Amino acid sequence: MGDADEGPIRQWPITDDLTALREHVTECAEKAGLSRARVIDLVLAANEAAINVLEHGGGTGTLTVRQEPDAVVVEITDHAGRLTAQHAGHGPPPNSAGRGFGLWLMHRLCDDFTIRQTPGRSQVRLRMTYAP
Repeated sequence: MGDADEGPIRQWPITDDLTALREHVTECAEKAGLSRARVIDLVLAANEAAINVLEHGGGTGTLTVRQEPDAVVVEITDHAGRLTAQHAGHGPPPNSAGRGFGLWLMHRLCDDFTIRQTPGRSQVRLRMTYAP
């Protein structure tokens, strides 16, 4: 349980069962009261972050969902620690890249998108307010 300003905190390991992870985020975001469109955006962003953990973040990590008084926050932590705040660029990668749009998409879909690195871990924080 969070402090007096937070709702319940839910956490799951990131595995290759992304369907279950999307269902968990959907359920939490809907229960928190996000509009359907904002739930869809948050779930898509969280899915992209989880894929990054599987492909680039050492393959293991956790996804945490928490309610704040005015928002739902999803934190995705990997156990490789390669992702840094500098990776949170705001522009899309060049079209010639063919890949690498996940971080840009997370930034575009969520009200707040940050990356924090600590020794041996990287954490993506996605925040979606109840009203845009």
